[in-house]
Amino acid sequence: MIAPGVTVGALQSGLPLDPLENRILLCHALGLTRVGLITQNERVLTTGEADNLRSLIERRQRGEPIAYIVGKREFFGLDFRVTDAVLIPRPDTELLVELALDRLPQGGRALDMGTGSGAIAVAIAHTRRDAQVTALDVSPRALDVARSNAAANGVAVRFLQSDWYSALAGEVFDLIASNPPYIADGDIHLSQGDLRFEPAGALTDHADGLSALRTIIAGAPARLVAQGWLLMEHGYDQAAQVRQLLTAEGYTEVQSWRDLAGIERVTGGRVSR
Repeated sequence: MIAPGVTVGALQSGLPLDPLENRILLCHALGLTRVGLITQNERVLTTGEADNLRSLIERRQRGEPIAYIVGKREFFGLDFRVTDAVLIPRPDTELLVELALDRLPQGGRALDMGTGSGAIAVAIAHTRRDAQVTALDVSPRALDVARSNAAANGVAVRFLQSDWYSALAGEVFDLIASNPPYIADGDIHLSQGDLRFEPAGALTDHADGLSALRTIIAGAPARLVAQGWLLMEHGYDQAAQVRQLLTAEGYTEVQSWRDLAGIERVTGGRVSR
């Protein structure tokens, strides 16, 4: 029972969620680190703390994602602020960052399209201080979150409000990375789990799931240097279609890479000129 006077130790085994979620919400409600949760095992809750924790638990029981409740999520070893204006960064997307880092030349220019929380751009800029990183998003609210994440992680990223390539005015890059909306309109997953709470425009293209990918693929050759790379995250069943789109546009070295679950999660290629 969540009530004033209950000890932290009792709550760790008495909350209704799974142990990890219990610990995260308890730390958040009490302003404690994981170590603090252990060392303050006998601490008792105040009335305000009990009310706050009860509210957090109820939000989670209604299905709200933990990341939105606590307002942050770790990605690529960094902490990112998240709000309902952006997608929650996921471990699968770390593959896209790793591939980009491997292919970005020294002092290279990288472009993150549809940056959302800024996770991809900030992770690249944090790891590669030599790089010049630009990130685009059509949403002003998302860009506000992304800018705060760049500042919090001490990196320089140029953020532009842009409907895909519209704000770039002839600029070219060594590498383009993107995790665009790729869920098809009406897909049942949009009404399940965390996706119910995430911004629909960042999840689905409101079409067949490939329209944003087509736009990125068609526009990238004019914005990439010779032999520059385009890398895109996509759905679990879209790799073959994305490879076909890249091949039809004349990209070379077209291939897909598998995530830790063995799913083809990222596909890319190089411009042929």
